[in-house]
Amino acid sequence: MKQYLLFLSLEDFMIPCLNKKLFGFDCPGCGIQRALAYLFQGDFIAAFKMYPAIYTLLFFGGFLLINRKMNFKYAQRIILILSILNIFIILGSYIIKMNLQIK
Repeated sequence: MKQYLLFLSLEDFMIPCLNKKLFGFDCPGCGIQRALAYLFQGDFIAAFKMYPAIYTLLFFGGFLLINRKMNFKYAQRIILILSILNIFIILGSYIIKMNLQIK
């Protein structure tokens, strides 16, 4: 059993996209697991190419965690701005990716 665990990689534990399996095309979240894997491996450019919103999402999550401990004065406004920014980046990169796959 221990010998088998030596040959496993991070990709062996990734969850497949249900949308891609059922309908045959990517969802707006496709690529985030692989982007996180690239981040853990230290390949920051490949992580961005895989999922462009990875850094803003990590910043957003970090802000939410820090805000739970330290209540910032304009936290609600910052959360709203970061949410809108992430939605635009996720949907924009998704539309670009889908247009490139169609052509």
